[in-house]
Amino acid sequence: MPGWRRSKVMPSRIVVAKELAEIFKILAHPDRIRLIEEMKEGEKDVNTVAEILNLSGPRVSQHLTLMRAHRIVEEERDGRHHRYHLVQPEIAQWIIDGLAFLENRSHVVPKSKIKAVRRLWASE
Repeated sequence: MPGWRRSKVMPSRIVVAKELAEIFKILAHPDRIRLIEEMKEGEKDVNTVAEILNLSGPRVSQHLTLMRAHRIVEEERDGRHHRYHLVQPEIAQWIIDGLAFLENRSHVVPKSKIKAVRRLWASE
């Protein structure tokens, strides 16, 4: 690629790479990965998610607040009830696709566990 063309493309690549890195930082927590997978089929309230994932309500709320600040989830209010949904449910597929990377690291996570999670997340 000629130098002049590369210099025009590089700033765009930098901006996009930085934004993706921000998204990956938000996703880089086991609770938030599980939250995304739980919410891929539609909106849920904090208490329901907390019960399903066996987490405390305040912990789920903290994660959802962070995810909302980064436009990964949106909040719907109905009086005192707060329900959340993924802005782009396709993000859950990113996570399922990421399981292929774990399969190449079977010395870290047994393949049987990866297969079990893939079945669970794919069936929801």
